[in-house]
Amino acid sequence: MATERRVLDSIDLLPEECQDDVIWALGQLNERKRTQSDILFELNDRLAVKGQGPISRSAFSRRSVRLKRRADRLMERDAIYAGIVDKITPDKMGDQDLVLGELLKTLIDELIDEAKTAEDVKELASAFRQTVSAQHVSANLKAKANAAAEAKMEKAVKAATGEIGKAGHKVNPEEVLAMIRKAYRGE
Repeated sequence: MATERRVLDSIDLLPEECQDDVIWALGQLNERKRTQSDILFELNDRLAVKGQGPISRSAFSRRSVRLKRRADRLMERDAIYAGIVDKITPDKMGDQDLVLGELLKTLIDELIDEAKTAEDVKELASAFRQTVSAQHVSANLKAKANAAAEAKMEKAVKAATGEIGKAGHKVNPEEVLAMIRKAYRGE
């Protein structure tokens, strides 16, 4: 694992009062309506007014490439989430938590390949542990919700069979509950 760090470029070294100009330039790059050269020219004009700059074409180009990679990853993730969003329903939320957790673990695994420092790997490992922990919490919540629903159904069946019994009809609550479970499973 390489422990190299990215060298700060002229954009990183700009003072705080120039950050709004950098954000403006990055926003312009994201819109993809103007050329990179045109944006750099205007950025350097803005910086010159503040007594800073100029930013080299190579530094701006490197930043542009990193921004493009990040934007592409976000678009890819959006496409992945768009493919599964219809499957996320309240009755399947626990299952979706597991699916999303697995997706997150896959993304974390891919990011580990791009990690530059031991600290990067440590942070990704922490994110992985937190994802696994969240999956366990979700599974526990789903189990509790299922147990609560089961208890509520048993109570409702006993109440209903009690009312039927008051009307003079004999009903076995356990048989009724078994029939409801069977119908619920589609058997």
